[in-house]
Amino acid sequence: MIEQTRLRASALAFGVALAAATSSMAEAKTLTISWWGYNGDKLNANIVEPFKKICGCDIVFETGNNADRLNKLKLRGGKGVDVIYLTDSYSQIGIAEGLFQKVDAAKLSNLADLYDLAKDPQGGYGPAYTIGRVGIVYDSAKVNPPITAWNDLWRADLKSAITLPGITTTAGPMVVLQSAKHAGVDPFTNADKAFEAVGGLKTNVAKNYNTGSELVNLISTGEAKVAIAQDFTLASMKAAVPTMTWAALSDGDIATLNTVNIPKGSENVDLAHQFINFILSKDVQQIEAEQGVDAPVSTKVRLTPDQAKLWTYGPEMIGKLNRLDYQKLNEAKTDWLDRWNEIFSR
Repeated sequence: MIEQTRLRASALAFGVALAAATSSMAEAKTLTISWWGYNGDKLNANIVEPFKKICGCDIVFETGNNADRLNKLKLRGGKGVDVIYLTDSYSQIGIAEGLFQKVDAAKLSNLADLYDLAKDPQGGYGPAYTIGRVGIVYDSAKVNPPITAWNDLWRADLKSAITLPGITTTAGPMVVLQSAKHAGVDPFTNADKAFEAVGGLKTNVAKNYNTGSELVNLISTGEAKVAIAQDFTLASMKAAVPTMTWAALSDGDIATLNTVNIPKGSENVDLAHQFINFILSKDVQQIEAEQGVDAPVSTKVRLTPDQAKLWTYGPEMIGKLNRLDYQKLNEAKTDWLDRWNEIFSR
């Protein structure tokens, strides 16, 4: 009788344990993240594995460029992904097409520590987790006087010296915006005058580039000695030509932001908020910046001068950045593409 009782008790305990394990497996969450997939080893060490320990969840990824990943999300009606990384121009498209939900700021305690530019760049949607800039880079050994303003691009002494980003790149439309400023017009209401100024710049253009490798090749061969570029390309240009210098522009560089959003079809909204809050934490932002992955948006991050030289970093630099209206820019892109091609295909 005692032995039978023990057997029944053991069976009951096993059943309870099995039920608990089954329940735990049923409750296990899988966070699906859409991102570029660059710096995989560092991101895995700095973000993925530490967060998995915190959340007790699995993480799976969808990788690709901005356009492809956003299009996949659109085809699925905003479903299939819990967190999506995009540049601000593409996240604005997602917002316009109703693919994202607004974030709950109360669930993002680390927002308070971010630079203002990163906290709420697109009206209640996802924050920026890193910040960059577009400006002018020039060979200080060959360009004299130095470049100090966007208007200098039209200088007569820079004939056939400049490489511009293609219109379909992140920085390409910014050429149009600066051309409009040069002409003294609003590019969205007076595109004719803006592109007259683009045409006036053509004589100073050696060749346009569409990839970072093309840009570095043009600089390294000496075919171009001035470039409109994103800051992450500076290190490669300086490696090819040590005298390449980021211009200190009196009218400021242009901000570029990488954002994180929660698609409207996310099945793990609370977990998505937890993940976003984690990547905005001081510790994650610090190690990502130190290891050359991303520029920090947390005001608590402290970098040495050598570490900081890679990045758009610090209140003084960030405070001078110009922010773009991507809603208007995205609406104008098709017309601008045609106008651009008409100029540079001749």
